[in-house]
Amino acid sequence: MKDFHGKVAVITGAASGFGREFARVAASLGMRLVLADVEHDPLDAAAAEFSASGAEVLAVRVDVRRAADVEHLADRTIERFGAVHLLFNNAGVGAGGGLIWESSLNDWEWVLGVNLWGVIHGVRSFVPIMLRQDGECHVVNTASAAGLVSPQTMGVYNTSKHAVVTLTETLHHDLRLVNARIGVSLLCPAFVKTGIADAERNRPAELGNAAPPTASQSAAREASRQAVSAGKLSAADVARITFEAIRENRFYVVPHPAILPSVELRMQDIMAQRQPSDPFSFRKDVAFKAGG
Repeated sequence: MKDFHGKVAVITGAASGFGREFARVAASLGMRLVLADVEHDPLDAAAAEFSASGAEVLAVRVDVRRAADVEHLADRTIERFGAVHLLFNNAGVGAGGGLIWESSLNDWEWVLGVNLWGVIHGVRSFVPIMLRQDGECHVVNTASAAGLVSPQTMGVYNTSKHAVVTLTETLHHDLRLVNARIGVSLLCPAFVKTGIADAERNRPAELGNAAPPTASQSAAREASRQAVSAGKLSAADVARITFEAIRENRFYVVPHPAILPSVELRMQDIMAQRQPSDPFSFRKDVAFKAGG
């Protein structure tokens, strides 16, 4: 996909982080924007920013955990713009850190609800529309470096992002099977300065935890917060890199290539059928650990 002007971009998690930067790039390319987010005020602020810059904007409050919300988003998109060309299944949260058996059922339901089910709902609601259009389109699913390796004390998040990786790879294969004119990209960043470390602000009350965090959970949260704050790439950098991948129809988008030695080590473990190596074995080189 190389021609963006006048095309329609749908972005979940659009009010902050990667989503807002995707919208900035899309607006600069003359795209029409459909912004979806669970937070009212930041969503309104994003819509106001891009409308003031001259973009055509539709803002819809969406909880991507809910199929009906995402289907409503698709309906509103077609009602307003009549088409969708670029879809960012981007909304995500980080929680459930600590020893994996200490994560609560609510941790699992919330993180998988947003990170995995949000992507599932996006694919189910928007890809059929793209197929009916029979034109050039593209889907970007936001996973993580945590979908390519399995860092300790990040079990719930890792699980959600590994699932997004295989979902997206399968989507690519299935679209090729039917000769669809739909490109697919899988975004796998490491730590970047976004608001994901404060994702608890959007956690539904019914999925909260009554028990205080365990020692491992407190340590994992602090480590994650430090890694995010130390990230060397910005969300704007990741958005730029992602749009370059869309233009090139490139599937794997890894903004932090220093993670790749750990990915290769994991593949070697599988090929040799040996015990999994410590994903932080390349401590001096792996951006995922260093937060770079």
